[in-house]
Amino acid sequence: MHRTPLVAVALATVVLIAGCDDKPTATPTSAPSASATPPKTDYTAWAKGKSTPVADPVYPKHGNAGLDVLHYGLQLNWAPSTKSLTGTATIQVRPVEDAATITLDFKPYTLDSVTVDEAPADAAVQNEKLVVRHPVTADQPVTLVVAYHGKPATTPFPTHRGDAEPLGLTVTKEGGLWTMQEPFGAFTWYPANDQPSDKALYDVSVTVPAGFSAIAAGTPGAVQGNTFTYRSDEPMSSYLQTLAVGKYKKVTAKGPGGTPLTYWYRPGADAKLVPSLRKSPQFLSFLEQRFGPYPFATGGIVLVDSESGMETQQMITMGDKLGKRDTARFETDLLHEYAHQWFGDTVTTSTWTDLWLNEGWATYIQFLWEQQQTHFSDKVLRDFLRKSDADLRKRLGPPGHPQAANFAEGNVYDCPAAMLMELNDALGDAKFFALAKAWVQTQKYTQQDRASFIAFVNKQTGKDFTKLINSWLDSKTTPKSS
Repeated sequence: MHRTPLVAVALATVVLIAGCDDKPTATPTSAPSASATPPKTDYTAWAKGKSTPVADPVYPKHGNAGLDVLHYGLQLNWAPSTKSLTGTATIQVRPVEDAATITLDFKPYTLDSVTVDEAPADAAVQNEKLVVRHPVTADQPVTLVVAYHGKPATTPFPTHRGDAEPLGLTVTKEGGLWTMQEPFGAFTWYPANDQPSDKALYDVSVTVPAGFSAIAAGTPGAVQGNTFTYRSDEPMSSYLQTLAVGKYKKVTAKGPGGTPLTYWYRPGADAKLVPSLRKSPQFLSFLEQRFGPYPFATGGIVLVDSESGMETQQMITMGDKLGKRDTARFETDLLHEYAHQWFGDTVTTSTWTDLWLNEGWATYIQFLWEQQQTHFSDKVLRDFLRKSDADLRKRLGPPGHPQAANFAEGNVYDCPAAMLMELNDALGDAKFFALAKAWVQTQKYTQQDRASFIAFVNKQTGKDFTKLINSWLDSKTTPKSS
């Protein structure tokens, strides 16, 4: 998620998204025959999607720690004239424990059919949960297929940020779509285990009318007629998926090492931002020098009608309203989202308690980028961070203990960035960036938390930084400099 830039040593606050809800409706399907024999399926093709789901303590109503989704196959069709989304979600699920039902997060679309291992299953959407009444056994994967249709609706964003917008799939007045969905919101357009610890593989195809384009996270595939395809060969948390539909134009480029990049913009509305998008190779080079090679096969950016930016995996979702106000701010936020491809996308926090682990790194490297551009001193940055830290802790509490009503507010950005600067000062640049690079490159595509980060830092450096890290994450006041 984006962090606004440091300009003339005065930083504004962060950005994201809020919305409305609707009543659940569903059409149950027939129950399976007791004698039905499920077909044998080889699930090794989706082995990289295996996760260790953890119940999220911040938003416990979202996600199901009893299920590990290995792969989502989404076939979607968008009809702007009726504002109707039709979808078929083919989901390979590994039960973590025995259960009487398969339960995923899902907005109340009409269910057209539901099967488990090709047998019809009784299912309904209740309280924003898809409940499939089919018993499952731990570590015996099943294939769930859900066909559905309806009009998308957003969900409220739990924050007090002044720039908040609705979470989930948003319909534009022109008949397009866009979405941002942190900490949740994927469930507004497909059945999802909508929590950060369940990373899965994705295949997405979206059919749209002539003249429209569809963009999703992952590596772009072939366009067949009006159907656009995307594939994620590296696991992805549901909040890092995206969907945008509109009358877009496409620009292609190459990043460091020849990484294919794709920029999607709408002529007229977004044209002035294309030069900023074209700076992506420069942003990526800056990050690769410090954190190692870009971790995915492709990269890109899609511009949407939003106030925010989001680190959606391989295809960053950027609000064009940011750039219309301030191009320099837009570019700094874009650097921040690219940093998240390493911190947040490649290495993902297990629960929202440790959001600081994503945002602290992206914010600190954003400040270092700004320092390179405008040449302010380390002292100026240190003084700013300590002042900001003191104010944020007083208003919002320590970053290691975020409140459910205050998602992604400033304390999980500047406070851990200040902690990382302390760590940088203690280690020096060479050892600090060796630590950062090793953290990302050796923990690729995994879920991590505070304990694993501290253990890694101590082992990598040969020093015990437990007290430093914990004090910055837990203290009600700004810790003293070491």
